[in-house]
This record gives sequence, structure tokens and C-alpha cells, in this order.
Amino acid sequence: MLDHRFLTLTAVLCAVGAAPAAARMDHAAPACAAPAALPAELASWRSPTPLTAGRDRKSAAKAALTPGQAAVLTLSRTPDVRYPLRPEKPGGTVSFGGLATFTVKEAGTWRVALGAGAWVDVVKDGKAALSAAHGHGPDCTGVRKMVDYKLTPGSYTLQLAANAEDTLTVLVTRLP
Repeated sequence: MLDHRFLTLTAVLCAVGAAPAAARMDHAAPACAAPAALPAELASWRSPTPLTAGRDRKSAAKAALTPGQAAVLTLSRTPDVRYPLRPEKPGGTVSFGGLATFTVKEAGTWRVALGAGAWVDVVKDGKAALSAAHGHGPDCTGVRKMVDYKLTPGSYTLQLAANAEDTLTVLVTRLP
């Protein structure tokens, strides 16, 4: 009798333990037969330019992103990056990160699109901009994460942290 109750309890615990995993599957990227169409603001996503991300403020200036043009950034090991502002989620010694700059000429809502779930900060004058919205990219496009910011004209530093790979596709673009 004890064995029967033990087996029943084990089966119940396995079923309960499997429920959260099944729930997470709903948020997994769908299987894609072909790439989906991109909205106009993400049009350059599939034709990124190569760029090496900076490791500090000086080298970040050489890693200038062109708004509206996607880039594949080559990142450095997190311990080798000197962030102007400590990222809220810097990642560990096995993660990758880097810095890039971009210039905002017109105030408005600006989107940072990423090909992975890396941590992103937009920094100006030593302060991180507050995000206005977060989301996933359109299904079957390769855009994994999008963060929107209300930005004013000026120069900004894009801080990327906690990325699992040493490259990351990034796009900074103004929303219509």
C-alpha cells in the first residue's frame, strides 16, 4: 500500500512540476517556415553592417551606430567592459557585452531592437534613460527583444550586457 501512495504522489509531483514548463512553451518562439515581413522601422534588420562594440567610453565613440541601420556588434567578455553606468543586470564572467554610441537628431520615441535577450541601457550625461515600453519582436523575424525610450536630441551610449553570445544584432530606430 505504501508503494502505491508513493507512486501516486510521485506522479502528482511530476505533473505539477511539468505544468510551469508547459506554460513556458507558450512563450517560445514559433516554428517558422520562412522569415516574416518586417515593419518599416525594422526594414534594415536583415542587412546589418558589422561593427565592433567598445569596451570603454573612448572605444565606444568608434562604435557609432547609424539610426535606422542594423548592425551586428562583436562583443567582449563582460569582465573586459568598463560600463559608464553599472548595468542593472551586468551578466557574469561567461557573458558578453559592449558599448556603442548613437545620435538623436529629433525628439520622439526611439526603439532599440535586439536579436537576443541581452540587457540594454541607453545612457546620456551619466544617467540611464527610462524605458517607455518593452516587448518581443514580430514572430519569425529574428528580433528577440525591443525596448522603447522617449529621447531628446543629443548623443547617447548604448550599453549591452549579459548576452550569451559574442555577437548581437542591434537596431536603433525612431518610431513614426
